Amino acid sequence: MAFEFPKDSYSGKIVEVTLGAGAKAKKVGGQAAMPLCNFEGSFPNRTLVAMEVYDSVGGTETWPEAAKAPFAGVLSDPVAWAKKCLDEYGADLICVQLKSTDPNGENTSVDQAAALVKSLAEALPCPLIVWGSENAEKDGEVLAKVSEVCQGMNLVLGPATEDNYKKIGGAALGYGHTVIAQTPIDVNMAKQLNILLTNLGVPMDKILMDPSTGALGYGIEYSYSVMERDRLTALKQGDDKMQLPLICDVAKYAWKTREAGISVQDEPTFGDAKTRGVLWETVTATDLLAAGADVLVLRHPDSVRILKKIIDEVTA
Repeated sequence: MAFEFPKDSYSGKIVEVTLGAGAKAKKVGGQAAMPLCNFEGSFPNRTLVAMEVYDSVGGTETWPEAAKAPFAGVLSDPVAWAKKCLDEYGADLICVQLKSTDPNGENTSVDQAAALVKSLAEALPCPLIVWGSENAEKDGEVLAKVSEVCQGMNLVLGPATEDNYKKIGGAALGYGHTVIAQTPIDVNMAKQLNILLTNLGVPMDKILMDPSTGALGYGIEYSYSVMERDRLTALKQGDDKMQLPLICDVAKYAWKTREAGISVQDEPTFGDAKTRGVLWETVTATDLLAAGADVLVLRHPDSVRILKKIIDEVTA
């Protein structure tokens, strides 16, 4: 008698969300079963891997050398950096980090940030994620202006939080963009923010959920369990307010860990710094892929290469 996988049944389905517009567009979501359970339901869209680009070289000052080396010569030119990620390293899309807009840092102006984003959006042949400095007030101002100058391009804008969702969500709704709804690793808070955004008028197929990410050794198990509960709530319980694709900003958290950043000189027992950093990012991302991530934001090209191979193998 041939072996048959025991199969579960689901009452819900993840909403399919289009990122970008026209020929640049890519889709995520649409799955009708729990992550990696391809034998239980349809998975029409593969997980996408984005690579990050910073708006200012100052944003990379704290990076370990292993993370900077692949981008030598382009760290001060976001457009060239982004094209390198696409043409040489195989990124599916680009995530521009507007770190310099932070009022506690360089405090780059709203107009300057918007001009940079528009230049990237026009130059790149792929969807663009625009990630603010995570200062709620400044992000509201910056992303509202970005929405305006990039009208109709369907950028992915965030993070929208409980403190600024009205400004970001309203601008995205008015100018045709997708919103990243960010909550601090909590299922109920995630659902509440989704409700607030939809009550504002943002349609479900214009929202991605960011459940917040803990790196390997720094809360990954909690992130995993919350994402798993997000998916169970959406698929098993059929809660339509949770049936949204998930995005995880892996790079920022994986590469700031002590294990990924400390030098061999300071910790000789840890082994090669580059190998260590890439593994820390890769294992973190693989865990989140298994938890249900639809978009993974990564930094090192070796991590991207490994993750894309894993995604191809588990979705075949």
